Amino acid sequence: MKRLKIVALTMLLGMFASVVRVNAQDVAEGEQIFKNNCAACHNTSAEPLVGPGLQGVGQRRPLDWIVKWVHNPQAVIASGDKYANDLYNKFGKAQMTAYPGYSEAQIKSVLAYIEAQNAAPAAPAAGAAPAAGAAAPAAESNGGMLQYILIALLGVMVLVLVALLSIVTTLSKLASVSAEEAESIPLLQRIAENGKKLAANNAFKTGAALLITLLIGKATIDAAYGVGIHQGYAPEQPIHFSHKLHAGDYQINCGYCHTGVYKGKGANVPSPNICMNCHNTIKRESPEIQKIYRAIEKDEPIQWIRVHNLPDLAYFNHAQHTNVAGLECQNCHGEIQKMEVVEQRSTLTMGWCIDCHRKTDVNTKGNAYYDKLVEIHNKENKEPLKVANIGGLECSKCHY
Repeated sequence: MKRLKIVALTMLLGMFASVVRVNAQDVAEGEQIFKNNCAACHNTSAEPLVGPGLQGVGQRRPLDWIVKWVHNPQAVIASGDKYANDLYNKFGKAQMTAYPGYSEAQIKSVLAYIEAQNAAPAAPAAGAAPAAGAAAPAAESNGGMLQYILIALLGVMVLVLVALLSIVTTLSKLASVSAEEAESIPLLQRIAENGKKLAANNAFKTGAALLITLLIGKATIDAAYGVGIHQGYAPEQPIHFSHKLHAGDYQINCGYCHTGVYKGKGANVPSPNICMNCHNTIKRESPEIQKIYRAIEKDEPIQWIRVHNLPDLAYFNHAQHTNVAGLECQNCHGEIQKMEVVEQRSTLTMGWCIDCHRKTDVNTKGNAYYDKLVEIHNKENKEPLKVANIGGLECSKCHY
């Protein structure tokens, strides 16, 4: 009997752990869906934004109603549903985007996330200092070649010093002319004669040549390191868009506008219809918003100017860094939520990327793909698994 109780208790604990694990997965999935699609118009709290606050929405309406609303809100309004029409009129007849592709389970996960947000302490405000252990932007580096260049320059400087000592010796000899002889020769003539003697001196010519070579070499190296680097580039866009307002003040998730940032190679430039999700009712009279309307009427794309651009020879995948590694956009783009005009803050050079791969821990938590790699790594190393340990420094990872 006692043994049966133990077995039953073990099964009960296993079922409880399974439920907790599923709920955690639901909340994580719901968070991603909410931030990518809902956060631009709704708060998880009761405070309204463009649309109503969603705190307690699972208690206000039954699940089947919420699913129908998410799949096709205009159809629910057209059916004469009183609650839907009251909501539609209350918020200025702003049309909510339909999401027919989301399953009932995914919508439930969003509701689970909203409940979890209201049960947990408030999240820190945008722009707050990162938590301890958060990944910081990688330090700049020009690679190991710089060390060899500095050693070579040091050698050249030693040669220049030897040449300068020879010049000092020559000048001392020239200065040994007696005072009487010096007074009998005009000043300008003395300067010209000394200049000719100095120019004819082999040590002086060698030193001057080395000095000129050193200056030209430094200028060449500086120019070479600057090729393809556009740090500080901040072009004027065809439509003034403030990331400070949208990503900072309103805390709209980057994935809402840049739809590929969590699931594709590129982040994607927002299309006009994404802007219209909000601006079909908000600030329609603004001259900048009118530019979007004109682009839509003419069926022409908005000619946004790309700010961050890697060369074609380099492969970079946004999803690998944002979704798998869990990096924030600020790691590479700087404090984008504070920028009125977007500019390139990092160099985005190969050395800058390699430094990050050398210093960044692999995000292995909850990812079974890395379990065996972590096990093998920990047998021989005490340091955490870095990106460099899983091939992050191999040329073929980014160049192929």
